[in-house]
Amino acid sequence: MSFMDPTTAPDVAPAHVKAVRSFNRFYTQRIGVLDPYLGSQFSLTEVRVLYELAHRDQPTATELARDLTLDAGYLSRILRRFEARGWLARVPSPADARQSLLQLTQAGHVAFAPLQQQSRDEAAALLAPLAPADQQALLGAMATVQRLIDPASAPSPPLRTAVLRDLQPGDFGWVVQQHGEIYAREYGWNRDFEGLVAGIAASMIKHWQPDWERGWVAEINGERVGSVFVVRKSKTVAQLRLLILTAQARGLGLGARLTDECLAFARSKGYKKMVLWTNRNLTAARDIYTKRGFVLTHSEPYHGYGQDLVGETWELVL
Repeated sequence: MSFMDPTTAPDVAPAHVKAVRSFNRFYTQRIGVLDPYLGSQFSLTEVRVLYELAHRDQPTATELARDLTLDAGYLSRILRRFEARGWLARVPSPADARQSLLQLTQAGHVAFAPLQQQSRDEAAALLAPLAPADQQALLGAMATVQRLIDPASAPSPPLRTAVLRDLQPGDFGWVVQQHGEIYAREYGWNRDFEGLVAGIAASMIKHWQPDWERGWVAEINGERVGSVFVVRKSKTVAQLRLLILTAQARGLGLGARLTDECLAFARSKGYKKMVLWTNRNLTAARDIYTKRGFVLTHSEPYHGYGQDLVGETWELVL
């Protein structure tokens, strides 16, 4: 890790310094750094040295001091204590006679094992009260902190697992919120559009026909990122509604997957045609519909949601 020369570093707001110090106090207290670590007789630094010795292939003291940013004299005293307990063996380095290769003995591994298990248990206890989405949010925030402070040591981005699932309580509210926020931010549409979507959602909830209608929510790592619905327009016509994806979910093919789920469901229910209404400026959605054979059957300019728009009706024979 490298630090800027304080004489050349840009000014940092005192409030930001205060916030960092406040977080440090909170987190060190939360994980018990100030107490004997993991309920043991050892300090955090001693456990970190044990961890490195247990997981590395014969490091030298110089390597440990460098990687753990420890004072060489302080590390030497820790190693001597470990050696006195019979936990540490030293063998001459074939590459540098001035160095010794360090290795935990069997007794050292026996001493370290319960500490490692206790560390795992405490991490699990920290995460356990959080919902899966909140756990992902916390892990993402931790990775962001590590990447910003020390990019070289940051872990690789976690794999993003996308799933489509059935509706759950709270999904309709999320769909309305996302339409309001995304269309305002990306297209400048006013709250009239959010009101329209809220009305559509309310009507769908009130008149829901579970045998003929269905909705899907797309999630990535447990977080909602998209939605789509099939509603019954008549005995033979289904309507696709409220297809939306958040910005972070685009480019993954999720819009196409959501649309394909709608088409498969409509066909399985014996609908003869699927219709949808959209706007000309929603080019990504129009591209999905075109590739699946939807045909534009009607378009009409109108002024709505604070913009001059062109509404479009598309149809697909199933």
